[in-house]
Amino acid sequence: MDILIGVVIGLLALFGFNWLMGYKKGNIQLDLDERYIHLKEYVQAIQEELTKQGKQVSYQGNRIFSIDNHRYLLVERNVSMGGAPLQHTVLKRLKKGQFELQK
Repeated sequence: MDILIGVVIGLLALFGFNWLMGYKKGNIQLDLDERYIHLKEYVQAIQEELTKQGKQVSYQGNRIFSIDNHRYLLVERNVSMGGAPLQHTVLKRLKKGQFELQK
């Protein structure tokens, strides 16, 4: 019984970690080589990385990107890996109508 409870807790922890880190269908995950403090430099690095991957990218402002005709929201996660912080980038796909610019 204790083993079963341990397995269930382990699976829940794994799924929770994956959800928190943005591993979900439709999202884009990036781990860049450097850490970026300033948003302007961070956006440029993201655009360069996605362009290298063959994607069409444009930054629309307010952490919103247009990638291959879909809109994504930039979500930054800082995770400790081996005692050193890792900047994990998640581009979360937005649903149609979400965060639309007001005209």
